[in-house]
Amino acid sequence: QVQLVESGGGSVQSGGSLRLSCAASGYTYISRCMAWFRQALGKEREGVASIDENGRTMNADSMKDRFTISQDNAKNTLFLQMNNLEPGDTAMYYCATSLNPLCGESLDTWLFGHWGQGTQVTVSS
Repeated sequence: QVQLVESGGGSVQSGGSLRLSCAASGYTYISRCMAWFRQALGKEREGVASIDENGRTMNADSMKDRFTISQDNAKNTLFLQMNNLEPGDTAMYYCATSLNPLCGESLDTWLFGHWGQGTQVTVSS
């Protein structure tokens, strides 16, 4: 059973920074990709960034200049550094993993089979 636990969310003012973490446990295999998604109230879940087993990253165009995904393989931890936050970044942020060989080519939610419970990020103007 894979478990993903996100942390690091909170409330910040516009222009501030946060670093999200996702601790993965219960692995008996190596996932092909890990990723961050977010879902704002009343909106669909959208991909933020992903990283594959070779360390290659993919970022959503609207956030790629402000958000950086990274991972610590030794500690099975995924990170998302978010800088210059805007009120439009307010959302629940989720960590997810995928075994699908296409996961490094797209941030579609259907490619990711395991999800955490999320951590809330609120940005005020």
